[in-house]
Amino acid sequence: MSDPVPNPALLPIGVAPVAAPTAPAPTPRAPASGGPSFAQVLAKSASAPQFSRHALDRLQQRGITLSDATVARVSAGIDRAAGKGSRDSVVFVDNTAFVVSVRNNTVITAVDSGHMREHVFTNIDSAVIA
Repeated sequence: MSDPVPNPALLPIGVAPVAAPTAPAPTPRAPASGGPSFAQVLAKSASAPQFSRHALDRLQQRGITLSDATVARVSAGIDRAAGKGSRDSVVFVDNTAFVVSVRNNTVITAVDSGHMREHVFTNIDSAVIA
């Protein structure tokens, strides 16, 4: 424990206060070797949308395959909807509609053109063609 710093108001006149010892500056930690930085992980996770369990089930049931380019287009559509203040949106990419929660950056469900014939999209406030 360090010595207490005297209160200058309580010292007699003409006595200078003793300077408190300074703590050594903390040394920065070296990043973990071999792995991406936290900023890189955060940037990647912030840009790629999450897929709900329901969306993953629908993708599998309907035989919808996702390429990196398709996911990037869905992400761009979500960003465009967010820029307009949307909360829940339908993002159309080629022949597939993705119902997304813009606030959560999450795909809720996916519908291909074969299943879209009698499908009604409810509780959305925008549609984006990406």
